[in-house]
Amino acid sequence: MQALQDAYRVAEAEWRDLTEGTRPVFYVGMATCGKAAGAGRVIDQLKLKLDELKLDAEIVSSGCLGPCSLEPLVIVQKPGRPAICYGNIGPKEINEIVDRHIVNDKPCPEFALGALNDESWGEIGPLVKHPMLDGQQRNVLRNCGIIDPEKIHHYLARDGFRGFLKALELGPEGVIEQVKKSDLRGRGGAGFPAFLKWHFCRSSPGDPKYLICNADEGDPGAFMNRSLLEGDPLAVLEGMLIAGLAIGASQGYIYCRAEYPLAIERLELAIAEMRKLGLFGERILGSEFCFDVEIKIGAGAFVCGEETALIASIEGRRGMPLPRPPFPANKGLNGKPTVIQNVESLANLPLILRRGHAWYRTWGTKSSKGTKTFALAGKIERKGLIEVPLGTTLRKIVYDIGGGIPEGKAFKAVQTGGPSGGCLPAEKLDLPVDYESLAAAGSIMGSGGMVVIDEDVCAVGLAKFFLSFTKDESCGKCPPCRIGTAVMYNTLERITEGKGTMEDLDQLESMAETITAGALCGLGKTAPNPVLTTLKYFHEEYKAHVLEGCCSAFECKALIAYHIDAERCTACGSCQKVCPTGAIVGEKKKDPFFIREELCHHCGACLPRCPDTAAAIFRTSGKLTRVETRKAAR
Repeated sequence: MQALQDAYRVAEAEWRDLTEGTRPVFYVGMATCGKAAGAGRVIDQLKLKLDELKLDAEIVSSGCLGPCSLEPLVIVQKPGRPAICYGNIGPKEINEIVDRHIVNDKPCPEFALGALNDESWGEIGPLVKHPMLDGQQRNVLRNCGIIDPEKIHHYLARDGFRGFLKALELGPEGVIEQVKKSDLRGRGGAGFPAFLKWHFCRSSPGDPKYLICNADEGDPGAFMNRSLLEGDPLAVLEGMLIAGLAIGASQGYIYCRAEYPLAIERLELAIAEMRKLGLFGERILGSEFCFDVEIKIGAGAFVCGEETALIASIEGRRGMPLPRPPFPANKGLNGKPTVIQNVESLANLPLILRRGHAWYRTWGTKSSKGTKTFALAGKIERKGLIEVPLGTTLRKIVYDIGGGIPEGKAFKAVQTGGPSGGCLPAEKLDLPVDYESLAAAGSIMGSGGMVVIDEDVCAVGLAKFFLSFTKDESCGKCPPCRIGTAVMYNTLERITEGKGTMEDLDQLESMAETITAGALCGLGKTAPNPVLTTLKYFHEEYKAHVLEGCCSAFECKALIAYHIDAERCTACGSCQKVCPTGAIVGEKKKDPFFIREELCHHCGACLPRCPDTAAAIFRTSGKLTRVETRKAAR
């Protein structure tokens, strides 16, 4: 305990020096999204610029602040001035920021997203009023983007481990009671009450007991857990301490997929720092509680997100689900009582213990308390990571926070809950996002993936895409999932090729019911959701494919054709240059070009090349025609 108290004193002094000192500080987002956008080059140029001007400044590598589409993000803190967050910053912009903001005391409003801590500077308003952040409630994400996730002192300075100290004071039963009163539900998707799982495990005979953090985030377009582990790994580890104490576990595991190397690296560093302070190991902080953590790296099998398959993988066996009961809380890892919690579920625990269950219940609905992180992806203006109170409507998330659909296109649907979720149409935009409301609409919460779809996406093709994923990721153990998803996929493929029948639509529904009822695990049971919801909400689109050979989104290649309007063609030859099959025939600056249908693969490469002064190329699908005018991409 003395080592921790000493660390708090050092941390408070270091944090005060960092945030209130006499040197400028640059916080550069160095999560995966920031690195991919070029944040490393920004840091390199920043160091060169500071050396050139002989300026003494601190550079902090932080996690993801959330607005991933605005990366690289840089927060600039000048002594005596509000800290300003800048977006879309490259080497050129960082040079200008140093010259104007630091040297001449004039911030750069054209790059600014807002000022931190509800402050303003001239025409730059508070960051919390930025459209993507206004309406959010950053509880779990409170540290992401503003601390160095590789420095435990940063976490300590922001009340890190205060929740665990409270847990030690309350004892296991007191912790379970706090979590029960908070109404925390598992954030992995099922929404099962956390305290109930803990109670079953604690009361089950058998030792040792195990705790597993499920970081096997595999949904296409989802990055909530990765961002949290990269930006604030110590919050998740503190949550593991609290949960481990509550259930009487002596060993914890973090099951993380190999595709998350940065998250794994930062977890390893965090675990090592916690061991130095006596927060892992024997008799933690002088108590009777003994607990340690180990990272297990998964190979990326989607099915290993299912509890029993995950356990099998940790034990060194092939990741395949088992029938339940018995449930892991009674008989899990190595046949012993085991609790498996999602990354975000664990990250909520330090807050609940430190701030109290009443504080936590301030947000949410009657049955879904607290906040939830979501990954906004797809056809949406502002992509990134957000955290909102449960019960926030889809409309607020998509339009107010996400900025709506790019290029003025129409909203068509939103896929919630990953490949096992459902596609909800425009008439469901006012639906509150909570466990019960989503389930009633035919979708699920999932771990928080949210893929937005515009008018250019075919509902049938979308269902086929997600079913292709679950079909390929099926472990193959049970026939309903192994065979059923393949049959459904083949049926959808026939429909998108214009070979479907109305009987196929009935068969899809029948197969979906069989798979849902007979599949062994949650992956199989929920695999038909995208098909069922698109059949329900976009039935006319399915019928058009079958009866009219028409794809209204102009996406199914077998149902579309490209043509050149001879009266508008200027014979510029731009389209011919990019045609991969030589289907476009003509001589430049002479007669109008034309397309040989037997050679055309319907790739659409020619369409954006047609100058807007001509707009000679158009697409047809059934009775529909779409002419698109756009400037040539030369």
